[in-house]
Amino acid sequence: MNNAYLYIVVIALVTYLLRVLPLTLIRRPINSPFIRSFLYYVPYVTLAVMVFPAILTATGSVWAGAAAMAVAIALALAGKGLVTVAACACIAAFLVGMI
Repeated sequence: MNNAYLYIVVIALVTYLLRVLPLTLIRRPINSPFIRSFLYYVPYVTLAVMVFPAILTATGSVWAGAAAMAVAIALALAGKGLVTVAACACIAAFLVGMI
């Protein structure tokens, strides 16, 4: 069997088990506020962990990525729209990259 096929089969099994085991093992509603809060924030943390390194390394300079991220966070916290935040972050990355 080719190694690529073996890797695909292993990944498929792990993914399947991670999705099926909680459904089969946990039959009662989760009443613990800590566990409910933990499970609520897992998708956001996962997305942040995947996106953060990509933001810093997307440009040729870590400084340009950091500037774009800082501008995006500031504008998002100020309540600006998605297009405005993305456009200003791109402009900031470009300007810092030119320096």
